[in-house]
Amino acid sequence: MTAKQGLSLEAVHNELAANGITLNISPKKVKNINFRLKPNALFVTYPKGIADDYLLAMLTKRLNWAIGQHEQLLKQTTQKAAFLPKSHDENAENKVLLWGKPQTIALNGRAITEFYRDELIAIVPNLLAKWQPKTAVASEVRFKTMTTRWGSCNTRARRIWLSTYLPAYPIECTEYVLVHELCHLIHPNHSRDFWKAVATAMPDYKHWHNLLAGKSV
Repeated sequence: MTAKQGLSLEAVHNELAANGITLNISPKKVKNINFRLKPNALFVTYPKGIADDYLLAMLTKRLNWAIGQHEQLLKQTTQKAAFLPKSHDENAENKVLLWGKPQTIALNGRAITEFYRDELIAIVPNLLAKWQPKTAVASEVRFKTMTTRWGSCNTRARRIWLSTYLPAYPIECTEYVLVHELCHLIHPNHSRDFWKAVATAMPDYKHWHNLLAGKSV
């Protein structure tokens, strides 16, 4: 599918809706137009006073991206939901994925994300010692239950967040996300130089990237 030129705002709404996506647009005190895709919803914030024609042009330009990424996003959300234990018995043992392998774990009333967070807290210092010399140094790493992304960073504060769902995957996936975010501290974009930095640090990164994206490898 190629982007359609000259679409009206109603047509953009309708095309997104046909693909299961609700469009939410709101003016904010921001400098740029920001797009945030979530399951079944696209949130767009834009600077107050921006020309309607320019906003519509940017929405049209991003239409294919939103529709194309939404399918992968739903697949990832479904995968993450599958990791949640089915039993609500606090004393029950639950079968969960831990570092890519099924394990029987006594959660003792903890949410699976709390269990995964503890696993990340234990392993990340060693991963930082391994990967920071090859990339960049972060001020700190935090953990957050994220359903639409595996990691994020604040380049000014040099702070990194990792998804608490990562320990369900092989540890190399966590390493890839960490390398990805550390490289963003050098290149705050997805430019050719950024991907070159990722590949230099972790030559097999595509394998782990594809695994997290739900692609066959």
